[in-house]
Amino acid sequence: MKFYVEVYGCTANKSDENLIKGVISNHSQHQLVTSINQADVIIILTCTVIDTTEQRMLHRIKELMNTERKVVIAGCMASVQQDLLKDHFPQALLLPPRKIHQFFDLLDGKKLVENLYQKAFTPKKCTTLMAPIAIAEGCLFSCAYCITHLARGKLYSYPEKAVISSVKDAINQGCKEIQITAQDTASYGLDQQSSLPRLLKKIVNISDSIMIRVGMMNPRTVTLILPDLLPFFDHPQIYSFLHLPIQSGNNTILEKMNRGYQVEDAEEIITKFRTKNPDLTLSTDAIVGFPKETNEQFNQTKQLLERIKPDVVNITRFSARPFTKAKIMNGRIPTEIVKERSRELTDLCKKLTRERNNRYLGKTMNVLTLKKGTENTTIARSMNYKPVIIQNQVPLGELQSVEISKATETHLVGMLK
Repeated sequence: MKFYVEVYGCTANKSDENLIKGVISNHSQHQLVTSINQADVIIILTCTVIDTTEQRMLHRIKELMNTERKVVIAGCMASVQQDLLKDHFPQALLLPPRKIHQFFDLLDGKKLVENLYQKAFTPKKCTTLMAPIAIAEGCLFSCAYCITHLARGKLYSYPEKAVISSVKDAINQGCKEIQITAQDTASYGLDQQSSLPRLLKKIVNISDSIMIRVGMMNPRTVTLILPDLLPFFDHPQIYSFLHLPIQSGNNTILEKMNRGYQVEDAEEIITKFRTKNPDLTLSTDAIVGFPKETNEQFNQTKQLLERIKPDVVNITRFSARPFTKAKIMNGRIPTEIVKERSRELTDLCKKLTRERNNRYLGKTMNVLTLKKGTENTTIARSMNYKPVIIQNQVPLGELQSVEISKATETHLVGMLK
């Protein structure tokens, strides 16, 4: 049989994409294809983080069902919105994230039994120089707005041996960038006798030919491991990059969100990282229009962003997701006000991120070339994970020295030295 795989959403979903491709590739009688027209079976890994994403997924699944091929719906929707999918697409097969490695059992009509230990050791197939490696499944917490923790379940940290094996396999397949991912990477090992710093110590010793990006961390858990974690962000093989979602600049809103930390905690973490490395790239997330958010509380989010000066900001309008605590909260903010706050915050963040990037104009940076761009360009990452467009095509998977000639709010442009 021939299989076509389509993926949406987060890095964890992309790790699952590589896993399912690995499962298929390990069966010699089956084949992965790059076109729907060639496929017998279509697998779509869905995302349902906000309402607009869900609607986009439903539209896309309908298109795929109309191809009259067998469709397997995987990803978060297949876990937390099974009834919705069964109503809309009764002929589709559903494959939840925690059981995705049992793909062929699903096709054979067998009952799926959760076995995350088995999932952790399932080989993956990498198709680019960037390998997303999941180090855990699920989350310790239950943020009021979050449907993902309902879809992915409780925290299960993969055994260190499984993660190390996945990294080694990726390197053997030619990968140059390892993307460590989880719903909260700082939670790793808190359910076992391990920790993220302990895991990173083992990963950096595998090979000196890779760069490692550490994914999103909750301030709530970073605080627990901060002294041991900080030194790794000076390691030459770990990007100086921190993804730390703040979500709001007001403590009352953070409490309603059930985030488990205060504004001051997040600021202290950022200060410690930036003091150690001023060139650290800070990525953060902010939600606007959470129920009962006042103008003053929104302005406090703006003020926090002005203080921490992030390099990347993911702004989300509050979306009342099914089965979440926030879904039934009173005090929903009118749509027009939420849109205006989103526009206001977007304008501020464009200004802040452009100012951060302008600091690199005329400077020389070492970058790792990762993929071909458009119009004879190459896309690379600097050692602090800034996206850099090189204005000519160069070999991929190599470190290059570039001089930065242009800066926008989203990326840098450079020429080879």
